[in-house]
Amino acid sequence: MQNYYLFKSGRIKRKDNSVMFEYLEDGSKKRVPIPVNDIDSLYIFGETDLNTKLLNFFSQNKIMIHFFNYYGYYTGTFYPREFLNSGDIIVRQVSHYTSRKKRLSIAREFVKAASYGIMQNLRRYKDRTQERIDQIIKYDATFDDQTGIPSLMGVEGNIRETYYKAFPAIISQEIEFRKRVKNPPNNMMNALISFVNSMIYAEVLKEIYKTQLNPTISYLHTPGYRRFSLSLDVAEIFKPIFGDRVIFSLLNNNVLSKKHFDKDLNYAYLKEDGRKIVVRAIDDKLRTTIMHKQLKRKVGYRRIIRLELYKLTKHLLEEKEYKSFRIWW
Repeated sequence: MQNYYLFKSGRIKRKDNSVMFEYLEDGSKKRVPIPVNDIDSLYIFGETDLNTKLLNFFSQNKIMIHFFNYYGYYTGTFYPREFLNSGDIIVRQVSHYTSRKKRLSIAREFVKAASYGIMQNLRRYKDRTQERIDQIIKYDATFDDQTGIPSLMGVEGNIRETYYKAFPAIISQEIEFRKRVKNPPNNMMNALISFVNSMIYAEVLKEIYKTQLNPTISYLHTPGYRRFSLSLDVAEIFKPIFGDRVIFSLLNNNVLSKKHFDKDLNYAYLKEDGRKIVVRAIDDKLRTTIMHKQLKRKVGYRRIIRLELYKLTKHLLEEKEYKSFRIWW
């Protein structure tokens, strides 16, 4: 099974036991069949029509649909009815959230893993980033001293701010990037980071759906209305290693440049051809396999995300203490 990415505007229809995507090209109607049993998730970037009949069909087949708006920003996910429900896991997720000590323990592991991934990235360019590495080492030493989520997130925020200051030294292209701006991004680099992060977030959400975990109960980010905050938590681990490494590769190899962004919008809008390049690169990255040190066999990057969720589940069930992922390559 694989992800499908729709960039053209059109209509998705159910066709017997499959899916048909219809769109106009050069004045003529085109039809592209997509076998339903071949779809893992659907990513929609264009203006696409669909109906409840199709949504019911996708729900029956446990297929997620991730939506992105005109500017390429993630707007939401059609999340089918859960099929691995576990009342016990939900109760345990809540109890670990309501316990200050238990919640802090899990949240601390998320930020430690995120910081570790950041440090591994910086060490790849240590001849240019040693000053930032030294700063982050000092922040890392304070994680265990934090007694609350706000102070823990404050340290994590300082680490990311330091990390982003190293980007101009890492990236060979001349870019305007002084600080992280999200809503909305104000330049090329912020637009690219936001887009890549949203792809990682959607990928994590898809993997959560295939476990017994409830995506709305989180530990680092505060659970809220209309968001799958556990995906935000777990995505912190994988954004540096699956997202930022793609960004560095695309920019340093000149696969992506300013021409892929809209100049009239201060390069803060990634055009369709640019989005296609990024999506293909992330999909290729997540298809990569690596020899797993503990399992002693090759696993895909996507599987590593699932394994992390299984580790969290075991922690909630009090079978094994959760120790977050540390990249070794």
